[in-house]
Amino acid sequence: MKILLVCDLKIPALLYGGTERIVWWLGEELTKRGHEVSFLSGQGSSCEFAKVYIYNPNVKLNDQIPADIDLVHVNFPIKEALKTPYIVTLHGNSAPETVYDKNTVFISKNHAERHGSDVFVYNGIDFNEYGPVDWSLKREHFLFLGKASRSKKNLKGCVKISKELNEKLAVIGGRGIPFNRTVKYKGFLGGEKKSKVINQSKALLFPVVWHEPFGLAIVESLYFGAPVFGSTYGSLPELIPSDVGFVSNSYSELIDAASNFGAYNRKYCHEYVCDRFSVKQMADGYLELYEKVLNGNSLHKDAPIHKLKVGKRHYPMFD
Repeated sequence: MKILLVCDLKIPALLYGGTERIVWWLGEELTKRGHEVSFLSGQGSSCEFAKVYIYNPNVKLNDQIPADIDLVHVNFPIKEALKTPYIVTLHGNSAPETVYDKNTVFISKNHAERHGSDVFVYNGIDFNEYGPVDWSLKREHFLFLGKASRSKKNLKGCVKISKELNEKLAVIGGRGIPFNRTVKYKGFLGGEKKSKVINQSKALLFPVVWHEPFGLAIVESLYFGAPVFGSTYGSLPELIPSDVGFVSNSYSELIDAASNFGAYNRKYCHEYVCDRFSVKQMADGYLELYEKVLNGNSLHKDAPIHKLKVGKRHYPMFD
C-alpha cells in the first residue's frame, strides 16, 4: 500500500515533540511491514527511509497529494474532503462545538467520548528510541516532563508537591530560574540524555489542568519504571490504573500517594507499557482503519463534535 502521512510540523523531532514523533514512528513501522510510505510535512523535514514532500499551508491539501497514493493519513484537522481515501488523527483539543471530519480518529477513549465518538487508536512509542531500562541506576528525583511554559501542564503544581515531599524535581521541557533549590531545569532533551533523566526518576508528577488527549509523558515515564501521580482530567484515569500510579484532583491526596512511590513495582510499570503502548500496536490499529476507508466506508455516520463546554475554572486542583 502507498501511504502518505501528512503532518504540518518538521520531522524528525530531535528534542521536544509529540505529534511529530508519533507520525515518524508510525511511518517507520509501516515501512518495516512492506508498505511504501511517504511524508508530506513541514519545512526542513528529511527522512532516510521515505520520500518527503514539503507541506504548503497556502495550497489545498488535495493539490499536494501525489496521484499514485492509495491512502492519506492526515495529522491535523482538515476542512476539505479529500479525493483519495483518507483518515484524520486529531492529536489535540479545540473549542466547544467544533465539528470534525467523519473520518477523524482520536487518541484515547476519553478523547473520543468527548467528541461523541468511539473511534480511537492509542499512541504507541518506539522502544528502540529509548533504549533498555537500567534497573541499577539510582533514582534521584521526581520528574516534570512537558512544555513548562504551558500553564495547563501545571509545573507550579509539581513544584508544590515536590516541595511538600522534600524531593528534588527535574524539569524536562523548559528553561528558567528555579522556583527553589530543589528544582533543576534540564532544558529540552532528546535521545540518551532524555532517557537517562527519566530513568533516574522516582516518579512522574502530572497534575495537568486540562483534558489531556493522551499524555505521551505518562507512557515514557512508565516505560522507565517511574509510577505516575496525576489529576483525573482527560485520558489520565484510563492510562494510569492503580498498580502503576494514582490520580486525584487533591494536592494533599497526591502528596500522600507520591510519598509511597517506592511501593510500586517498577518492572511491572515497564511491562504495562510494553504490553499496551508499542508502535506495533498503534500500527495495527491504524491499518484496520485504513482498510475500512479503502473499502468505501466512513469512520463515523455523523461528524464528531467537541461537546465539552469548559473553561479554566472547570479544572480545579484542591489543597
